[in-house]
Amino acid sequence: MAVASFQKPLAIDDVHVSQHICWPWDLDIWMEMNNGITLSLYDLGRLPFAKRTGLIKALRENKWALAIAGTSIRYRRRVHMFQRYEMRTRVIGRDERFIYLQQSMWRNGEATSSALYRSALTDKNGIVPTQKLADYYDRSDWNPTLPDWVQNWIEAEGTRIWPPEY
Repeated sequence: MAVASFQKPLAIDDVHVSQHICWPWDLDIWMEMNNGITLSLYDLGRLPFAKRTGLIKALRENKWALAIAGTSIRYRRRVHMFQRYEMRTRVIGRDERFIYLQQSMWRNGEATSSALYRSALTDKNGIVPTQKLADYYDRSDWNPTLPDWVQNWIEAEGTRIWPPEY
């Protein structure tokens, strides 16, 4: 967050890029980055993105919160101790209720993992329509078409049993 405070602001649909190192405490027993740590690092990666895009300011001014409503993650390459990697964070788009974000980690030009998030703006009354965020940014017409792979995930999530059977 301290570094993000000195970086140039980003538009809500720009990509935030940050550099990282896999530390010994990030490892699992196979001496590679733990999958749970990966999710935690992605959490931490969204904070500077939110700072640079003014999302934190929007949340505070409007008394909104941001809740993660779903996640899908794909792991493809291992990250080992002391390896450097890059994290990229961006908003893919929105529908009426949710904002969709993608985060990925890259090492030597190859993606090691990628996460798709569905997040909701909330207030004391529940979910806030995403149009209010577009209006806040003075981009009322901002409504990028969600890629097919995101639409497919949304549809698949719609068929998932809730609450779980056990």
